[in-house]
Amino acid sequence: MMRTAVLQMQARAGAVSANLERIEEALAQAAASGADLLVAPELAVQGYGAGEAFAQLAEPRDGTSLTRLQATVERTGVALVVGFAERGADRALYNSAAALRAGEAPVVYRKAQLYESYERTHFAPGKIEATTFRLESMTVGMLICFDVEFPEHVRRLALAGADVIAVPTALPDLPSSVFVAERIVPVRAFENQLFIAYADLVGHDGQMSYAGRSVIVAPDGEDLARASADEVRLLVADLGTEAYSESRALNPYLAELRV
Repeated sequence: MMRTAVLQMQARAGAVSANLERIEEALAQAAASGADLLVAPELAVQGYGAGEAFAQLAEPRDGTSLTRLQATVERTGVALVVGFAERGADRALYNSAAALRAGEAPVVYRKAQLYESYERTHFAPGKIEATTFRLESMTVGMLICFDVEFPEHVRRLALAGADVIAVPTALPDLPSSVFVAERIVPVRAFENQLFIAYADLVGHDGQMSYAGRSVIVAPDGEDLARASADEVRLLVADLGTEAYSESRALNPYLAELRV
């Protein structure tokens, strides 16, 4: 079993120090709840709405912000998946997520499916690959926001052995967003018989408004915990694969898949 927390937060665009402080507070709260893992939203470090400031605020994976968060991970004992603007060794900027674990080097995933012109203006797309890490007895995969809306990316991680997919997101407040958060994400969990921890932003940051509705979904497609559209909240749920053995037996999509 792995106790997992999801942070629905209001990030301030360009306010790195304030955003880091909020994530650190959530790590402390997650530790107090006995969580093993905290998932924070997309670009939570710099703020999704930072826009042109990403060019100045993006950091390498060994930069100041992740180093500071790694220290908090070491202190609290809670692993963290968090979105940040990454400056790669090639000098390109990436919309990335870092998995930080005590005593381990960061594992970094770069968003493959950039969303509309805003993201394509500021970031280069990442490689199409299955990025996973081990935590407790589970294999955790990473995707970012728009990625999870493509069944191919979720299936790739499922075939790579993922039990859980951590999805930092910045789902905009659009008419279709309720369908994405309340229908698509649970279906992705069900059709691959795995858990999804989906962490969204909330509120407005000067660039756009966000849909909230962060959720932790079980392999049978049911919500284990869900936030509303407008609340700042920490969700917590226990993820145990053994509890869903019947669901996997009745819905053996991976075992029956012909390729």
